[in-house]
Amino acid sequence: MDNLNEAQELLQFALSRSPERVEVVDVTRLVTDSARGNDKRHAWIKVSLPDDDVKALRGPADRRDTDILLVRVPREVSDRRESRIILPGE
Repeated sequence: MDNLNEAQELLQFALSRSPERVEVVDVTRLVTDSARGNDKRHAWIKVSLPDDDVKALRGPADRRDTDILLVRVPREVSDRRESRIILPGE
């Protein structure tokens, strides 16, 4: 997957066609280590994943049997989840 737009399209397609096959995991539960960024290096996190997921990430793109995406949902969006008020643009 080469760009953000392609990842967004894949996620929208998967959720509309096969929502029961899409797994959503709170990444904060998987983080085992992290470091903040500075002038010499980027920030990073280390996550604990099942071995099958790690294999899916490491092989050639054409041989992978799954795509793993990291999705960020802004707090203001998740806070609106319970609201019955529809704001302009929603």
